[in-house]
Amino acid sequence: MKIIGILGDIGSGKSYVANKFGVPVFNADKEVSKIYKKNKNCYKKLKKNLPKYIKSFPIDKKKLGNAINHNKKNLKKIIKIVHPIVRLEVKKFLKKNKKKRIVVLDIPLLLENKLNKKNYILIFIDAKKNEIKKRLKLRPNYNNKVFDKLRKIQLPLEHKKKKSDYIIKNNFKKFTIEKEIKFIKKLILKK
Repeated sequence: MKIIGILGDIGSGKSYVANKFGVPVFNADKEVSKIYKKNKNCYKKLKKNLPKYIKSFPIDKKKLGNAINHNKKNLKKIIKIVHPIVRLEVKKFLKKNKKKRIVVLDIPLLLENKLNKKNYILIFIDAKKNEIKKRLKLRPNYNNKVFDKLRKIQLPLEHKKKKSDYIIKNNFKKFTIEKEIKFIKKLILKK
């Protein structure tokens, strides 16, 4: 099984590109949303660590955003609780799909949380800053302060680019993206 890790800036189109591969995708953002809606153990831990903000189940993402805005240290508390659960879900996903030729991991902090292994094929999604900003503002839970704090815990984009095996220039045009993916997929399957 070939494992592709998608890297890039927040809002660069990582999830869109991941889904265009047409293979099983582990989407960490969707997984985290499920955890907030269904995992009572996670809720209890967050409530204990952030009692001012987390008062009811399911967990409200806006309340977590408020906690992060109020104190940068709260982001670390959230990560410490949520990431081990995500890590476990990644293992389950890989086990479930072990017979597939290719799978994609769409995990925003893949390198930062040391979730990648040496044999992973890393693809960096490169997009223009002004295009990213325009798209982020369209998101329903857009909060500039939270996004800035999330960016600060990420490795520099240039570092991620250098670590990558492939770079996809995302001009947000479907045809171009599909063409690049088809080419990269062919190269990966030859290896």
